[in-house]
Amino acid sequence: SPPGLLLLTSFLLHMEEGRASSTRLVCDNRLIQKYIGEAKDMEKRVGQCQVLPVLSCPAVLPLVDFSLQQWKSKSNETKRREILCDMALLVGAVVGAQGQVTEPCGARQLSQLYRHANSFLLLLQTFSWEEGPWEPGCSPRSMEQAHITSIFLTYRRLVQGKLRFFFHDLAKDLCK
Repeated sequence: SPPGLLLLTSFLLHMEEGRASSTRLVCDNRLIQKYIGEAKDMEKRVGQCQVLPVLSCPAVLPLVDFSLQQWKSKSNETKRREILCDMALLVGAVVGAQGQVTEPCGARQLSQLYRHANSFLLLLQTFSWEEGPWEPGCSPRSMEQAHITSIFLTYRRLVQGKLRFFFHDLAKDLCK
């Protein structure tokens, strides 16, 4: 869909060339704040949809809470892989929910969430400190949720938490 393409293009433009590229996204703190704001808006808008069905097939969502102390002790590559796992599981949950939600308001919010989460997924795959492709063979801690709003809540918490701290940690190295 064109808006998704636009988001991806702007992401890739922020990125210019490979790693030097990601610098703008990481170094310009306003960008992550913008993504957090968008996550909050999507969460608010889905909460305003009139009739959201309960998912007959519950969404499997990553548990995205974390201890800052433990987080600080991990390497950037470990953090990246952990966020990739969480984001991949979240994107899968969105796709599963999209198959069950026909109501226009919820469907619209889900497709927007899919575009955002998938862009981060693609972006995170470009930051790599180890050779070799990313293997999605990870199993993050997870829970099942039948409420669509919990998918949006999880996404916001992931962007506001792990992703923001990850960018903050990268900024220390990249933004001299």
